[in-house]
Amino acid sequence: MSDLLTREEFQSIADRMDLPSNAFINGRFTAARAGKRFDTHNPATGKKIAEIALCDAADVDAAVAKAREAFERGVWSKMHPTERKRRLIQLAKLIRRDRFQLAVMESVESGKPIRDIMTVDLPETLHCLEWHAEATDKLYDQVSPSGDDALGLVVREPLGVVACVLPWNFPLMMVAWKIGPALSAGNSVIVKPAEQTNMTTLRLAELALEAGIPPGVFSVVTGPGEVTGRALGLHPDINGISFTGSTEIGRKFLEYSAQSNLKRTVLECGGKNPSVVLADAENLDEVARHVVYSVLWNMGQNCSSNSRLIVDRKIKDKLMARVVARVRDWRTGYPLDPANALGAIISKEQYDKILRYIETGKKEGASVAAGGEAIKDGEGLYIAPTIFDEVKPSMTIAKEEIFGPVLSVIAVNGTEEAVKVANDTSYGLQASLFTSNVRSAHRVSRALQAGTVTVNCYGEGDITTPFGGYKLSGFGGRDNSLKAHDQYTETKTIWLDLSDRHMDEKVD
Repeated sequence: MSDLLTREEFQSIADRMDLPSNAFINGRFTAARAGKRFDTHNPATGKKIAEIALCDAADVDAAVAKAREAFERGVWSKMHPTERKRRLIQLAKLIRRDRFQLAVMESVESGKPIRDIMTVDLPETLHCLEWHAEATDKLYDQVSPSGDDALGLVVREPLGVVACVLPWNFPLMMVAWKIGPALSAGNSVIVKPAEQTNMTTLRLAELALEAGIPPGVFSVVTGPGEVTGRALGLHPDINGISFTGSTEIGRKFLEYSAQSNLKRTVLECGGKNPSVVLADAENLDEVARHVVYSVLWNMGQNCSSNSRLIVDRKIKDKLMARVVARVRDWRTGYPLDPANALGAIISKEQYDKILRYIETGKKEGASVAAGGEAIKDGEGLYIAPTIFDEVKPSMTIAKEEIFGPVLSVIAVNGTEEAVKVANDTSYGLQASLFTSNVRSAHRVSRALQAGTVTVNCYGEGDITTPFGGYKLSGFGGRDNSLKAHDQYTETKTIWLDLSDRHMDEKVD
């Protein structure tokens, strides 16, 4: 899906959009019961876009009650798997139909480059939904090897009511990662978008109704985490919750679960991911391409961003020259211009946080090889792609997740030190390894403590491979692949005694 329009055409869509601003509960848009609202802004211009419904515990109660009612009536949970599949595929078709509006809506609210949304986010969203839809009537239960005197059935059942709490960095993709397997399994789903990026999720809920997904099965409650998210986390009639976001907030959802009904909790959290480049790495131009993409994609606002470049000292200078040269090709500017590879930072809060990290890097002795400053463009929140050289593993910018377009370059002596530095973090989401030696590729990828390790490329695998983290990067399950279905289902054993001893004596 690479049918890019011009900046003027995208802007025309933005100027004419009907923006959703109310929660979506039981098949219709509804204002918050208390009448409260909060503002959402365009980070590229600073202008207010809309006032969004601020849902509190009463609104969450209403959404959960309708979700539970729909689940118990079986309008979705008992629907034949093939029919659920058909309706999920229809949802994907409607997203494809409305792709330009959805892309512009997401760009305006998040500051993401329209080029990325059209060429990466939307295609991945569609593929994810279609893939999980197709799995709906192809997942088999099991029969245990229990001999002739018993029949052991191991079956999956939907959890019931599931809450999905989304991040602001990939709104469309993350809602697909969650609702794809959750709806496929037959659950009723309540989604809470990040308070900065609500609109595409609200529009998807409306499209889901059009696709034939019954009222109450897919609801959206909007509001801040400390109000709406907390109410979901503590709700006693929610059976499971899936969260993607910061480790700090992920901890809170574990606390909410412990304080309420011990609901199943799955977390995909932060990362301080490394690109590890060994001395025998070949084609440094290609290595540089992957390194730069890994840290600048989505302005570095990505849990799997490789924000540490750990490179053997023997080739560091050669690779650095190529990395700096490639960074210059990443043009920053107005997100609706498809010529721009980088857009605006999501919020003033995040913008200020990134700039503080950049200043900290300078004060602690790292040298700026590129960028290192804000880009002034009206009220837009733009930061130049930044590369720090001469970074020590103990520095703040090498330890803490910045969540911005900032790369820390750390020189090491040999493979053993490279692995040690790469693993010297409380996170473990993703890592990339570059080497021309097959033995090193196998041994080092095994040694790196991360949920996903890519070799001679950057990536997260694909829809067929599980995605999640070690250590503080993840808990309780994995997104993507068939394993994602496990976290939205219960496993039940049904044991049938077939032995003769229970048969009545035959009466002549």
